[in-house]
Amino acid sequence: MEENHVIGLKQGKQNISLEPGGQFELSGAPLETLHQTCAEVNSHLYQVKAVGEELGVGFLGMGFQPKWALTDIPIMPKGRYEIMRNYMPKVGTLGLDMMFRTCTVQVNLDFSSELDMIRKFRASLALQPIATAIFANSPFKEGKPNGFLSLRSHIWTDTDNNRSGMLPFVFDDTFGFEQYVDYALDVPMYFVYRNKTYIDCTGMSFRDFMAGKLPQVPGELPTLNDWENHLTTIFPEVRLKRYMEMRGADGGPWRRLCALPAFWVCLLTLPAFVMYIYRVSFTAQTWAVGLLYDDESLQSIIDMTSDWTKEEREMLRRKVPVTGLKTPFRDGYVRDLAEDVLQLAKNGLERRGYKEVGFLREVDEVVRTGVTPAEKLLNLYEMKWQRSVDPVFEELLY
Repeated sequence: MEENHVIGLKQGKQNISLEPGGQFELSGAPLETLHQTCAEVNSHLYQVKAVGEELGVGFLGMGFQPKWALTDIPIMPKGRYEIMRNYMPKVGTLGLDMMFRTCTVQVNLDFSSELDMIRKFRASLALQPIATAIFANSPFKEGKPNGFLSLRSHIWTDTDNNRSGMLPFVFDDTFGFEQYVDYALDVPMYFVYRNKTYIDCTGMSFRDFMAGKLPQVPGELPTLNDWENHLTTIFPEVRLKRYMEMRGADGGPWRRLCALPAFWVCLLTLPAFVMYIYRVSFTAQTWAVGLLYDDESLQSIIDMTSDWTKEEREMLRRKVPVTGLKTPFRDGYVRDLAEDVLQLAKNGLERRGYKEVGFLREVDEVVRTGVTPAEKLLNLYEMKWQRSVDPVFEELLY
């Protein structure tokens, strides 16, 4: 509750929260297998679908609101979002779009040591644009094509570059927990939370807060909760907390939700219309799984990406939202990279031994055909839908 408004719900270790524009975010419980993860999200969606039908509300799986203007989006009554809403236009041109009109599916993965974190961080950060291409699903804006396959991903390039992006320092030889903490200390603050109130501290330094020099709370030193809150206001393509968040994929339909954790685990929130967008966050907690958890696959990814330059990684980050799997890279295309990565993902899941390869079926089709979900939607728009986006509310309805 916040000022008598319901802003979240809990069920066991699952949490549902409201994002700025009414997006629902499910933060799943820590689970061991993809079967458990998929069962959890299916159960959740059955519940919200049943409630939604009673209210005349539907849930749509996309990365960006395809029809409504920014002024049409409801604003959720959370104090931290008011602070962010006022700050965003000062640091980028697309921050309000990020807050109110985008939706993603995220995967959270754990690590066993600092070295394990470093290896997984580098592998997943390098591959994040590949995931963006495979799951690209935001080609429309205000009723027509927007020029991108993943507008959601592009929006992050001009939201607030002090707290987003590809974090080139992760690939430095000196990288570790300490270097990430130094980075986070220099990310400008949004707020501190005192007496059930969010206090605007935008642009201030957490380092000053550590020294007791934050003007808004003079003489106070931060608590661990202050630090954890601050970490939630940092939005790189892979975010480090007590686990790592994969943040590169667009929101998608029901059948595609379980493909993303399958992709990442084996490698190492959608519009609810009339009113809401849906976001899902998966948590996988088990050691030695698939691509990032399977040491053989993880090492193969590290070997594959170790000579990629900072400029090449940034090029992929910038171009993939426009051209997807057709983005040129060295002597080939991103699709070629995706084929190699997908095979490593399958191998990792096979070694895991839980019969989880089937969850990659959606990814397999995209990579095999080279046609992203966004391109399928654009083809439907031009042909079957006769240049109208309205049918997408049926096509991608949960």
